[in-house]
Amino acid sequence: MSSFLRPAAGQDHDRDSGTDAGGETARPLEPPAQYRPVSPQFAIAPPVSVVIPAMNEAENLPYVFKTLPSWIHEVVLVDGNSTDDTVKVARELWPGVKVVEQQGKGKGDALITGFAACSGEIIVMVDADGSADGNEIVSYVSALVGGADFAKGSRFANGGGTDDMTPIRKLGNRVLCSIVNHKFGARYTDLCYGYNAFWKRVLDDINLDCAGFEVETLMNIRVVKAGLRVQEIPSHEFVRIHGASNLRAVRDGLRVLKVILHERGSRRRKRPARRPLAIAPAASRGEVS
Repeated sequence: MSSFLRPAAGQDHDRDSGTDAGGETARPLEPPAQYRPVSPQFAIAPPVSVVIPAMNEAENLPYVFKTLPSWIHEVVLVDGNSTDDTVKVARELWPGVKVVEQQGKGKGDALITGFAACSGEIIVMVDADGSADGNEIVSYVSALVGGADFAKGSRFANGGGTDDMTPIRKLGNRVLCSIVNHKFGARYTDLCYGYNAFWKRVLDDINLDCAGFEVETLMNIRVVKAGLRVQEIPSHEFVRIHGASNLRAVRDGLRVLKVILHERGSRRRKRPARRPLAIAPAASRGEVS
């Protein structure tokens, strides 16, 4: 699987045929891979799919799509039976968007549905409320092509931040994060955040099976239990632009705690250790030691 960066512009090092210095006919080379420009200096080979679960987010989608990089392979919008113009607006903003109708209910169910529809090698999760900055996607993808299996967004890592957490939610997130770190040997700085990215093959290792907001916690726990390499990415969470969130701090906090306790009681075999990843300080990763 090709997963590395190449110069996006400059001298062309690929040729179909020719002669070498001694006049011999050179062997035809393999057709060059299709690289997507990320910046004037770099391009990326693995196709990137962005999954956006949405229900009645027509007013927020313009802000979401405005920051998405043009080099993205595909956008998968999972529509949770919206009664507004969510699907229409998405198609106007991103003509090639892949719209998937959600059959069940809940954020976890929507994400699982979206993941199944992705054709890219890398999957990025982005909320539809305008709280995430799509420009950060390049940092997530860079971590993955650099050797990580799972790139986990963190509002509390150095360089991250949030404009949209009440004191009670911050306290709850900190307590639950500490429990996960202690029980599973992780080193996370944030637990309940929905901005993450991973190689699609990771889905075979974590086998998601929950429907609600606790899906992010379940992912974070199972990537650690599976022995996957995790790199935290500093991320800034903005305030939801329009509408009200369906998140309920106490109710969903109890659901997260229930997931933690259940996962603590079920063991999963870790994968063989991969080569060391030296692109992030150990203190800023959620990697199992």
